[in-house]
Amino acid sequence: MKRVFDDSFKKMAVELSYSEGSVLEAAKELDMDASRLSKWRMDPRYNGGTILPKNDKLTPQEQEIRELKKRLRDAELENAILKKAVAIFSKGD
Repeated sequence: MKRVFDDSFKKMAVELSYSEGSVLEAAKELDMDASRLSKWRMDPRYNGGTILPKNDKLTPQEQEIRELKKRLRDAELENAILKKAVAIFSKGD
């Protein structure tokens, strides 16, 4: 049977993984698959709103630069997709 987790559990699991210092250890403790927990750590809905997972080896400024670069890449990709959509729809006129 497939287990279903609510948002509050997912947030708690992500917090536990940070306090444990390991996704694998937290996943074992929660009796769940580590890959699922890793996905939740990447999701801003469950990781406290960060775009990228926390990296304790980076300074806050380096972390911010990393997140801004990710946002820029995402915006550039979105822009390219929108340009292609405009080109496709304008051919129909």
